[in-house]
Amino acid sequence: MIEGSWEKGWDAVVDAFAANFADAGEQGAALSIYRRGVAVVNIWAGTYSNANTKTVDAPWQEDTCVNIFSAGKGLVALSVLQLAAAGKLNLDAPIAEYWPEFAALDKDATSVRQVLCHRSGLSAFHDPIPSEQIYDWTAMCEAVQLLTPWWQPGSAQGYSPFIFGWILGELVRRVSGCVSFNEYFQQAIAQPLDARCIFGLNDNQLNTVADVAPLKHPQGLQPSSGADSVALGKIMKADPRGVTNRAFGNPFSLMTSSNSDLWRKAQIPAANCHANARGLAAIYAALATDTQANAVNLLPEEQRALCWQEQSAEQDRVLGLPLRFSNGFMLPMDRDDCRIGRGLHAFGHPGAGGCLGFADPDYQLGFGYVTSRMGQSLLIDQRAARLIDAAYQTMDNNDE
Repeated sequence: MIEGSWEKGWDAVVDAFAANFADAGEQGAALSIYRRGVAVVNIWAGTYSNANTKTVDAPWQEDTCVNIFSAGKGLVALSVLQLAAAGKLNLDAPIAEYWPEFAALDKDATSVRQVLCHRSGLSAFHDPIPSEQIYDWTAMCEAVQLLTPWWQPGSAQGYSPFIFGWILGELVRRVSGCVSFNEYFQQAIAQPLDARCIFGLNDNQLNTVADVAPLKHPQGLQPSSGADSVALGKIMKADPRGVTNRAFGNPFSLMTSSNSDLWRKAQIPAANCHANARGLAAIYAALATDTQANAVNLLPEEQRALCWQEQSAEQDRVLGLPLRFSNGFMLPMDRDDCRIGRGLHAFGHPGAGGCLGFADPDYQLGFGYVTSRMGQSLLIDQRAARLIDAAYQTMDNNDE
């Protein structure tokens, strides 16, 4: 049974959401869509489990949070862009200007923008990282300081699955004067919008988080034409010491700990934001509409273009397929797994397994989808694609 609310004329989106449960293996999920700053769809369905609290098949609620993995990268980027808009940092300045210790080992000229658009060469750790170290912010920042780029910064694009978050999160912490990255994010972005998106849960927030698990019996899904976990596994197996293998597997706890309390309580900004659909959509909705129409302006009007201005577009050295990036956001491509909106100015970020948040300023659309069942796609899987298609078809029909 679908819970929540939706505006008249948006029934096709609700039907598409229901179809994901009927034929695509969905267990628990939520979808929120804003149009012109107004919530037109806010729905959820199914159940969630939490092994740590021995919760099994509890009804999914509006405020149920789940790990959205890399879909949180866009929220990290937004934090950086806010500080740039406030004049507290320069995107083209060396990171070492704000974090002197970062300059070691050929990183003295690496700029903020190069990290944002995945052109820093800082995609993976060379030396082994102890599994438990990923939960220690100071230790991970020290490991970043001792990291040598895999290639000359600025010379090539290589997706940074995890290090992206420690670099930019520490930059935000230092420049803002906040105790942690999450403190800045909550004060500047989440709380003004009443958006439930959290980097590092406290003890009271652990009980209602949904465990993530593989998608079961996805009969209704067609194979993706882009990046998926099977293809990534082949790349990693072909070069065990290469950048892709180490980007995702050093340490291996980065891939195996997402249901643990240690993971949920830590701040791993590139990969462990826990969010509900409404919170994710509300943030992108605020970026999708003119600032004059927003009660909360996350970026000045003249700065919003940074979200969709292409900074890098080429064959990615880590994921092994073409990708486009702006200043921290992924941009759409004419490929099934990378259809982040329809408009020329659409931008957002998917998360491994299915979660997705994006904005489409041309349609004044903010979109947030979260799920506890992880498909094989590393980018946009067919469940999200079905919802996106239904949303744009609905807008076409409603705008006639």
